[in-house]
Amino acid sequence: MPASSVLDDAPLSGFHKRLALYSSGGPFLDGYILSIVGVALVQLGPQLRLSDAAQGLIGASALIGIFCGAFLGGYLTDRFGRQVLYTVDLIAIIGCSVAQFWAADPVWLFVLRLLIGMAVGADYPIATSLLAEFTPRRYRGPLLGGLMVMWFVGAATAYVVGEALLTVGATGWRWMLASPALPAAVIVMLRLGTPESPRWLAKKGRVDEANAVMRKVFGDQADISDLPEEERESAGLVLLWRSGYLGRMLFVSAFWTCSIVPLFAVYAFGPRILGALHLQGRLVNVGSALITVFFVVGCVLAMVVINRMGRRALLIHSFVWSGLALLLLGVFPAAPAGVIIVLFAAYAVLIGGAQNLQWIYPNELFPTEIRGTAVGLASSLSRVGAAVGTYLVPLALTGWGIGTTMLTAAAITLLGAVISLRWAPETRGLALHESAALAGPALSRP
Repeated sequence: MPASSVLDDAPLSGFHKRLALYSSGGPFLDGYILSIVGVALVQLGPQLRLSDAAQGLIGASALIGIFCGAFLGGYLTDRFGRQVLYTVDLIAIIGCSVAQFWAADPVWLFVLRLLIGMAVGADYPIATSLLAEFTPRRYRGPLLGGLMVMWFVGAATAYVVGEALLTVGATGWRWMLASPALPAAVIVMLRLGTPESPRWLAKKGRVDEANAVMRKVFGDQADISDLPEEERESAGLVLLWRSGYLGRMLFVSAFWTCSIVPLFAVYAFGPRILGALHLQGRLVNVGSALITVFFVVGCVLAMVVINRMGRRALLIHSFVWSGLALLLLGVFPAAPAGVIIVLFAAYAVLIGGAQNLQWIYPNELFPTEIRGTAVGLASSLSRVGAAVGTYLVPLALTGWGIGTTMLTAAAITLLGAVISLRWAPETRGLALHESAALAGPALSRP
């Protein structure tokens, strides 16, 4: 039986629910920012006379920024703490989003979206590490997975807002790109006052502060003696290159890449992809929003079944069945509009397990000293493929056609199934220090 502890076996409290809600603000903004550009490009592309390559660069610019920001944010949060950076990154999003309204050329727009992507990427390791280190083991999977639900809520909101702002006129795309500033400001206000992780404080020798947080969150009798002991390791990047952690990093980066390359390509150019699949007029943006609702449904279902199915089985099934849906889209690109929507909806629901586990596995498989760095590095590495894929989508649609583009997406997704079948561990029911230990149960449950 796993060892018991005050933190890992605590009941779910209002504090945990609020922390999960506030932490979900980053994924919400991520989904919103990456999706709103797809609608904006419908208007922006012709106005600025952008080539396919230029549209691809602007669509991928935030992903390139995430590549830089995620690793940097992870390193900084391991060094300076989770709470310190919990609001700073969102303030940067507010400033750069507002500045996009006055962007006069594609280069300036690319730079601003690059900076926004860096801030979004930094929030991944900061928010998820803080949530993972406070959450009891029973609820860790569902709450971390729930962050991905908010990614799709943000994406769906972006399509609805984008459709509404298209009616503004020629400046509609400017309002679209500036609009993330409003939800970001609300999230900053909500996050103020969030306490620092007691696990991180204890690792830094700040015992009095760690005890104060433990008492505040878990009751007057709690202190750091209730925190389970982790393996004593020398902190720093060198720990990531140890054989066990290097293997875990390669696994997390590989499955994460396979799960987001098709998804981010769809979100950056959703209207154009659905247009290529013969959906016309308002049905394009409405269809994009409807499919996003099914993404939310898929992630919610994954939250419900993750403790029952386990991490490994959920990941494998998610990749296999969603990959088959994309395969059918590639084989039958001229199918009726209803069939196209159904197949996209099936992909959206079935990929939910892989999407949720992007946040769960990296937080569970690495110790406190390097958790933020590991999450940031995995996120950065996965965004290399996502950025390349997003950049190539308009070129692929023009050069290959929609059928071959969808077949390529299916191949990437099914590759994720092969990787998961070979390397995915099982961490269900383990305390955080147990799942992160190299000699722990996570390695003995293939």
